[in-house]
Amino acid sequence: MNEIETPTKVYDFAAGELLLVNKPYKWTSFDVVGKLRNSFKPLKLKVGHAGTLDPLATGLLIICTGKMTKQIDTFQAEEKEYTGTLVLGATTPSYDMETEVDQTFDISNLSSDAIRNACAQFMGDIQQYPPAHSAIKVDGERLYEKARRGEEVELRLRNVTITEFEITRIELPEVDFRVVCSKGTYIRSLVNDFGKALNNGAYLSKLTRTRSGSFHIDNAWEVTDLVSFIREQKLMSE
Repeated sequence: MNEIETPTKVYDFAAGELLLVNKPYKWTSFDVVGKLRNSFKPLKLKVGHAGTLDPLATGLLIICTGKMTKQIDTFQAEEKEYTGTLVLGATTPSYDMETEVDQTFDISNLSSDAIRNACAQFMGDIQQYPPAHSAIKVDGERLYEKARRGEEVELRLRNVTITEFEITRIELPEVDFRVVCSKGTYIRSLVNDFGKALNNGAYLSKLTRTRSGSFHIDNAWEVTDLVSFIREQKLMSE
């Protein structure tokens, strides 16, 4: 954790607690839920998360336990903030680093002003297609499972809202950015569309969720620290 004081109260995880976790790189959101659920054993406890993060993303994951899981939909619907890095001049089928580059573009004529100005067209209510490599279910199966088999999938446009989109660093081919957006926004799709807006290509190389609603990454546990804390709480309650 980032200098977070260890709580002194005894948590009641069965009655319901909200836990903020910094999801590690290459972990799935379900990996985090599973790790925490195992730490509660032998207590059989409901544990869920409010908003999936891709395996290659890091950052804030809201975990609910016990009766607090009934509020997951409420937390999931809240505004999100992300920081990340995109790479201009290339695309990948997954829109991130999960798959290899499939197309390259010349970036020699891209100016910093053009890159910054391109953000404006994505502000407000927009539509985007989810990546083919995503966890959305079609006919009961995740899209990424179909994509990995090379199957064609029909993607449907989604309505999302981008409240803030700013460029924070340009060192081509890398560009750092910050986005504030609604539930359901795919940052990978935003990056892919951003490349197209520049008549170029782009893919996501780094992503961190920094905020969800009023909850911030600065107040999140590292998974190993939280597991240790849960075990301490179990000993205190015995």
